[in-house]
Amino acid sequence: MAETATCTVQRWLSIVGIGEDGVDGLSSVARQLIRSAELVVGGARHLELAGELIQGRRLAWPNPIGDAFPEIERQRGRPVVVLASGDPFHFGVGKQIAAFVAADEFICLPQPSAFSLAAARMGWPLQDVALVTLHGRALTGIIRHLQPGARILALSWDSATPRQLAELLAARGMGQSRMTVLEAMGGPRERTHHATASQFDISDIQPLNTIAIEVIAEPDAAIIPLGSGLDDDLFEHDGQLTKREIRAVTLSSLQPVQGQLLWDIGLGAGSVAIEWLLLHRSLRATGIESRSDRAERAARNAAALGVPELEIVQGHAPDVLAGLARPDAVFIGGGMNDDSVFDAAWAALKPGGRLVANAISLETEARLAGYFQQYGGELIRLQVARADRVGAMTGWRPAMPVTQWRVRKP
Repeated sequence: MAETATCTVQRWLSIVGIGEDGVDGLSSVARQLIRSAELVVGGARHLELAGELIQGRRLAWPNPIGDAFPEIERQRGRPVVVLASGDPFHFGVGKQIAAFVAADEFICLPQPSAFSLAAARMGWPLQDVALVTLHGRALTGIIRHLQPGARILALSWDSATPRQLAELLAARGMGQSRMTVLEAMGGPRERTHHATASQFDISDIQPLNTIAIEVIAEPDAAIIPLGSGLDDDLFEHDGQLTKREIRAVTLSSLQPVQGQLLWDIGLGAGSVAIEWLLLHRSLRATGIESRSDRAERAARNAAALGVPELEIVQGHAPDVLAGLARPDAVFIGGGMNDDSVFDAAWAALKPGGRLVANAISLETEARLAGYFQQYGGELIRLQVARADRVGAMTGWRPAMPVTQWRVRKP
């Protein structure tokens, strides 16, 4: 019996994944949905691949892509098809569509994603591979995934991405890493190239490509450790830095939970916010810094350590806090010279959220002691000493003690 397709008022929108094999790879249901659509939306390449089926109006994605969303919404209740590459809900347009169209109003017919195709070509179990998209995103976002022995699949932005990635790997002491560039998988133009990062000589790469990487790290490679409390030397700073041991305790006190947002007030070198982001890719952080040179330095640190998504707001707290998304956690490492910063942060903090403040001066310590008396929580003193030369001998050289107040908002 032949397959049939209907587009009811409830499910007026169809999101159809299409591969490089075009119409040949589509089910009869997908084909009928495209034929019956009054509006078909997609990239120019997608519209060309499905061209023989399209009978309604065509709309190529504009730049930015969101400019097309109002037109899609205006067609609510009428048959509309959105064409997307492979699996629309794996780093695809599906996420954006689902933000303004309810799930019971659309149907999605996915194809194998580029990740699935690449894993099949490489013989890699997909569950053991880091999946990264560099399409429209900073190349440095891959740095956090560069672990010895890691296997990575990365969606490219364009034909230049593989060479840029090879240069990044070589610069970080991973030049022997094996790279495979897979082009236009699943279609007649499919090609595969192999090279090491340090001897990358592949040219004439198609813009539509996925990169498979087997990371081989030299002994002195620049690896970002997986634990909290990164070495201070990994951060560019002017002395305004939460030191390693204190930072590790601070992250523990902030208690990150999936999907949460941190405000780092008095960002400095950005070390706390950066380590927060490194803990899980769902975490978000906004750093507030009054000095432009420190804000720029924090941005460089975020890029170098693989979290270019750190949002930095330059300006004085509490003035710039108004209008920011409400945080789930707040760290105040600087700017506790008056009550206005704490009052604004506490008011914005979501119920159940955590606030952590560190102090090294007696004046700020006294302020934290007052908050502790009023709001409760925990007040602790942290002291670190490091072995150092004392003449011909070795002794302990203490760092300045840090007073930390941590509290949960009711």
